[in-house]
Amino acid sequence: MTDAYIYDAIRTPRGKGRADGSLHEVTSARLSAGVLNALKERNNLQGHAVEDVIWGNVTQVGEQGGCLARTAVLASDLDESIPGLAINRFCASGMEAVNLAANQVRGGAGQAYIAGGVEMMGRVAMGSDGAAIAVDPSIAMDSYFVPQGISADIIATEYGFSRDAADQLAVESQKRAKAAWDEGRFAKSVVTVRDINGLAILDHDEYMRPETNMQTLGSLNPAFAAMGEVMPGFDKIALMKYPHLERINHIHHAGNSSGIVDGAAGVLVASKEWGEAMGLKPRAVIRATAKIGTDPTIMLTGPVPVTEKILRDAGMAISDIDLFEVNEAFASVVLRFMQAFNVDHDRVNVNGGSIAMGHPLGATGAIIIGTLLDELERSGKSTGLATLCIASGMGAATIIERV
Repeated sequence: MTDAYIYDAIRTPRGKGRADGSLHEVTSARLSAGVLNALKERNNLQGHAVEDVIWGNVTQVGEQGGCLARTAVLASDLDESIPGLAINRFCASGMEAVNLAANQVRGGAGQAYIAGGVEMMGRVAMGSDGAAIAVDPSIAMDSYFVPQGISADIIATEYGFSRDAADQLAVESQKRAKAAWDEGRFAKSVVTVRDINGLAILDHDEYMRPETNMQTLGSLNPAFAAMGEVMPGFDKIALMKYPHLERINHIHHAGNSSGIVDGAAGVLVASKEWGEAMGLKPRAVIRATAKIGTDPTIMLTGPVPVTEKILRDAGMAISDIDLFEVNEAFASVVLRFMQAFNVDHDRVNVNGGSIAMGHPLGATGAIIIGTLLDELERSGKSTGLATLCIASGMGAATIIERV
């Protein structure tokens, strides 16, 4: 089997996902095209240089509908002979795009791919595409459907995580993100978003709130208590599924949950032979990929079983991993991961995460792979694992080893 290598990994800054966000006037296709152009320029990609562009985005409706990957190719400077594939594995879409590209290379179906994703959450509202699991009563009832915020609070209740523990993790995420920006840790991979005149629109993650502390977070009310306890009573649905719980402890709010933002990211994945022919040096090898289905009600526990699966498939142990990127969809997701594997926080999300910088759904999986690679290189460490929880109960993971 051919090894799949990462040659480059870039992302845009993350803009606030609302009307006053810096990226609000940029479409998903244009933001994606900017990432494709940056990869083309940085790596001198000419003609039919890659087999395909695999692009994840979650809310595939309106301007993010159709085959956004192909639209992005046509909007970019890439050759029109390069096709595009749009995929959706909810929050892991960007990671799944990279994993699919790697496995295509490993299986001999083309030597090079660009993979990644985008989400313009300020322009295309989350959930506006509809979802049968949420809106079809026959499916929702059979699966004990609850919204993700309720699921995050179920995790906190089931595994004993307090509001203070969640808030402490959130404050630390903000501190780490600020330190990473102040020290230029993202400089290698973040590409400034510019307008048609070349003027900078955004060059930093603007969602960050480095002044956040335990006092400011303590003033926030739980975000999901009302939907859980009143109409339509999702707590009752959760307790039907988990009758051993007396009640759901609602600990999550806007400050310890991931931010709604706009952003895109891309990864250049190819074989060693392709790199040699192009005169490029690989940065990391993709050691293993994995995905798994999990309980759809608690929904967000996927990082634990998928990590167990990928380690088992790769013949590795948790001690073989130097650094972890665990998407901070909600604080309890990361707390559960660290609890399950007895991993110290100083090895997890060392440059902050989605609580501080935001979670552009279709792009985040590719973002955290790039962040992990940058930190492995910066710290001189060897092996890293990136993983995300996924809506409706799934998990995805990628193990990379620095070259």
